[in-house]
Order: sequence, then structure tokens, then C-alpha cells
Amino acid sequence: MASSCPEEKDNQPSPACSCQEAPAAGLKPDFPVLSGDTAVCCGGQPAEPCSPYEKPGLRLWGFVEDFMDTPAGPVPRVRTHLIRADRLGTVFARVGIGRDSYRIAPGLHSVGAPDSESPVMVTANYKLSFDALRCSLSGISAWILVVDTHRRLILPQLSATGVVARQVKTMCGFEVVWGPVHARHLKAFLDGGMKATPAMRKVTFSFRERVELIPVELNHMGKPTLYLLPALFLLSGLGQGFFSVSAAVSRGVSALLAYLLAVATGAVIAPALLPWLPGRAFALKGAGLGAAAGALLSALFAGQLARSEMLALTLFIMAVSSYLAMNFTGSTPFTSPTGVEKEMRKAIPAQAAGALTAVILWVSTGFMGG
Repeated sequence: MASSCPEEKDNQPSPACSCQEAPAAGLKPDFPVLSGDTAVCCGGQPAEPCSPYEKPGLRLWGFVEDFMDTPAGPVPRVRTHLIRADRLGTVFARVGIGRDSYRIAPGLHSVGAPDSESPVMVTANYKLSFDALRCSLSGISAWILVVDTHRRLILPQLSATGVVARQVKTMCGFEVVWGPVHARHLKAFLDGGMKATPAMRKVTFSFRERVELIPVELNHMGKPTLYLLPALFLLSGLGQGFFSVSAAVSRGVSALLAYLLAVATGAVIAPALLPWLPGRAFALKGAGLGAAAGALLSALFAGQLARSEMLALTLFIMAVSSYLAMNFTGSTPFTSPTGVEKEMRKAIPAQAAGALTAVILWVSTGFMGG
């Protein structure tokens, strides 16, 4: 029977189609439409699997180069570079699209030509973490994830807070070796006899690493914005005649600009300039930027807005900017979990009070006729 599978892209292997059980490693859910014993694995029409290692409901990732035979069965050998599909998936994950489901099936993978004495790299099944690891292993023969061919596990240093090395040794006999913080240092770590230098142990939060967090934060603002913007124009139109369309438009534009400034300062400028902003608390850093943005907005609308309106917009910008900047506190090496909780307990009531005061001032000014 001829296969209806399309030609594989990005050099993905396409062995003859046939069904058989396969290890989960290297596979991803495909949600096939079943027709008898036939599953849709790569198109809209029922077809046989495009690889002998696929099975109904699962299909190969493009990063699987081929399979190597081992005593435990076939193990996918993965590429140590990103292909087009990987880069596209990274872009989506960075902006928060499908981020929570961007995972690979747990299991045994390989790079190069590993044997029973090759090191074992342990990583989470989040694909961005997996990609960072495999792309750092070019020219290295190693296993990825948990296998029973070696008695030493190389774990990321940042997993140390959730792993008790003594218990691992007691329960399964594996020795835990703490690898470097960043996957890019793995080659030097292995070449150096699994000895980490001080630079490998250093946790960084560079400008690039901070900027990479911005798209996700902006994406999270999408839904709240859909509710907030109509509310801003509605509140702007309230006044002596109960509601004025012209006031909703004119004052609403000012409120909209204030909101955009708040998002820009709290979700973009704050993380970008984080080390240079005064204060330790992220909420205070965001509030300070919000105050500066409020002063700028007041200068732009001088003579057009009443002082109470300028004060209301400034308080609003400070509250929103402070909240957005505070969201980054759990993503940095600057704070501990208890420190994050402590800051939130203090900051959130102040942010809510500031936003409420801003709304009261904004609406009351409309009833006072400016």
C-alpha cells in the first residue's frame, strides 16, 4: 500500500511507513483521526505512520536525525542545531503562545555516538531547555535524560534546590554531579573533567536575558487590556450630564496614553534598565519609572488637563508600572522565594490603593467640570 505521507522537511528522516511500538523519546502528540487501524500522522487524510518508530497518537519531532540501536531498544539521535520548525516554536514560546504545552516526551535521547561510559545529561522536558542543551553538545557523544547505562547524572546547577543528592544515591545508586548554570558551558565542563570554574557557577541576568522575558509579559497583558480599555473610556465619559461621548473620547485618549506609558515603563523599560534603577524592590523601581512617565505626560498635556486629572493619571501609571515591574522579581537571581512573597504582600495593597485613588480622582474631576 502506498504511503500518503508528504515529503519530509528540514532533512527529517522518512523511513518506510509501518506501525510498531516505539519508545516515547523523540515523539510528540499528533491527535490523529483514527480510521480502523490507520492513523492520520502527517496530513488531513488517513495514512500509515511516516516512520517505523511512530505509533498512533505520536509522531517524530523534526530534531530527530535517526535512531541508534542499543540494548534497551532504538534510541533517537537528535540534532545539535536548530531547524526551521525549532526556531518557529521558540518564537511562539517566547511570546507566550503554546508555552505551557511546548514539551517533548520524556525518555532517552542521544547525540553523537555515545556508549555505556558516556556522560548522561539530565534536563526538563520543556523544549526550550532541551534545545539549549542539545545545541551545546555539538561534537560530543552523550546521553540526554535519565538512562541506566551510567551511574553518574549531570544535573543543572539551578536544580539543586529541588534535588537531594544523597537520596538519589541511596534510592537508585546514581551519583549526582552538578553541571554548570548555562548549557553553553557544558563542553568546557566535560573537557575539564567535570570540574566547574567560578564562571560556570555564576548566575547571570544580562540585558539579553532580561529582554527575552518582555514578549511573554506583553502577551499576558492582552486579555486584561481588552477589559481595561473600554473601562477607561467609560470612566472618562462620566460627568455632570452623567455621560458625555465627547468627554469619553477626549479624556479617554489621555487615559489610553497613560496606560500605554505604564505598560512601556513597567514591562519594557524596567527589566531593560533593571540594574541601574534605584532601590531594591522591583515594585519601587516600577513606581519610580511610573512617576517619571506621569511627569512627562503632565508636561505634554499642560493647560489641557486639570491638576487633579494629571495627579490621577500619574497615580494610575505608577500603580500599573509598579505591578508590571514586580512581575519580574521571580525571574531573577536577585530575590529569594521568601523575598518575592514579602515584596508582594507589601506592594499589592499599595498598588491597589493607588489605582483606586486614581479612579476616584479621575471620575470626580469629570463631575466638577474639570
